[in-house]
Amino acid sequence: MIKTIIFDFGDVFLTLDKSATQKHMESYEVAELSEELIMVNASYEKGLISSSEFIQQYMDCFPNLTEEAFIEAWNSILIEFPLERLKFLKQLKASGKYTLILLSNTNALHIDWVKANIPIYEEFKFCFDQFYLSHEIHHRKPNKDIFEYVLSENELLPEETLFVDDTQDHILSAETLGIHTWHLQAGKEEVVDLFSIKSNLF
Repeated sequence: MIKTIIFDFGDVFLTLDKSATQKHMESYEVAELSEELIMVNASYEKGLISSSEFIQQYMDCFPNLTEEAFIEAWNSILIEFPLERLKFLKQLKASGKYTLILLSNTNALHIDWVKANIPIYEEFKFCFDQFYLSHEIHHRKPNKDIFEYVLSENELLPEETLFVDDTQDHILSAETLGIHTWHLQAGKEEVVDLFSIKSNLF
């Protein structure tokens, strides 16, 4: 029986356009990212470098890029938070049936944008018993240690835990620990349909 539900944030609750940043960057002659910059991105998501250091890395690599232009491009992935998703979450919290945990790969620039542009963010955050952001806990999906951290911190049994995420690599990593999963197909499925789509678990 499921007692705890762990939710991702982006493309589960917050709608993303995952191609937007690259499209913006192309106008500044930024093509494919080097392996080094991909590692910089991962370090930033784990909170191992500051926002200013992160921005500077890109500006050093791409002289045509200004700080303002980069921040705009970086945050262009973030779109909107449909209210029906918040309504579903609030109903889930009100039921008192489950421990609710958020587990998101994110970073300070994205969260700053969300706080400034998504008025329901604090209301959303209040719905969770635990709220884990990768740059604050220094762990990042799909690394197995992030799931081990959440299980340990909350004394959870994997067989009583469901993890909802839109990224297959994250799902596969959680499954290696025996956690139940729902690989939500963003744009085709909605988190509000959790109990009908995963009815076999409830």
